[in-house]
Amino acid sequence: MIRSLYTAATGMLAQQTQIDVTSNNIANVNTIGYKKQRAEFADLFYQVQEYAGAQTGATLGSPTGIEVGLGSRPTAITKQFTQGNFKETGNDLDMAITGNGFFQIELPDGSTSYTRSGAFKVDGNGTIVNSDGYKLLPEIVVPENSITVAIGTDGQVSVLQAGEREGNQIGQIELVNFINPAGLHSLGDNNYQATIASGEAIAGTAGLEGLGQIKQKFVEMSNVQLVEEMTDLITGQRAYEANSKAITTSDEMLQTVNGLKR
Repeated sequence: MIRSLYTAATGMLAQQTQIDVTSNNIANVNTIGYKKQRAEFADLFYQVQEYAGAQTGATLGSPTGIEVGLGSRPTAITKQFTQGNFKETGNDLDMAITGNGFFQIELPDGSTSYTRSGAFKVDGNGTIVNSDGYKLLPEIVVPENSITVAIGTDGQVSVLQAGEREGNQIGQIELVNFINPAGLHSLGDNNYQATIASGEAIAGTAGLEGLGQIKQKFVEMSNVQLVEEMTDLITGQRAYEANSKAITTSDEMLQTVNGLKR
């Protein structure tokens, strides 16, 4: 069987992965805190027919050799944690991180997830939660008679209560960072989970030790650039078509061989 049939098939599968990743980026272009992903590929092993340097004469050697590649495969889908654009909302509990860092969220099972989405609210108890009702950690409860909530760039949370002239501090938002954020596991719903590859969460105060500052009344939008994604979509589609053409050509070659007569 012609080798190119299988080689082109691996190329089609690789380009399908490229288009899948690009489609997910486009689908999340308006998702708060979303970080774009990039598909990475590598060539498969080679079938060696003649090694480079193989002796071709008494004192001569092959300068290049003959190695036939067998296609490509996906090796990684990397998350890119570049800064997204900021959008002003006017909501006291919306927060954006200007730089490195993640907010901490308590999941229903008691474990901690991490997010760049700073669209927070308060529940019926006054606790600051995300859109799914999961608590922001450390837990902060806004008093019932609060008029305004102020969040400093360092994460200090203060409220002005009815009948008072000065604000009262009610909590401190703590950010975390990772040695390798790209190694975080995506849980969906804008949440990530630490892995061995990402390393343990390193907690700190916003604005210190390499952590970004917190900007109140803003949210960070996705870092997806539609122009880049549409370009990747077009190149992925054309590469997919080219690989399918290679399969068609190989099929025609086999048809020619089958049509040979003695």
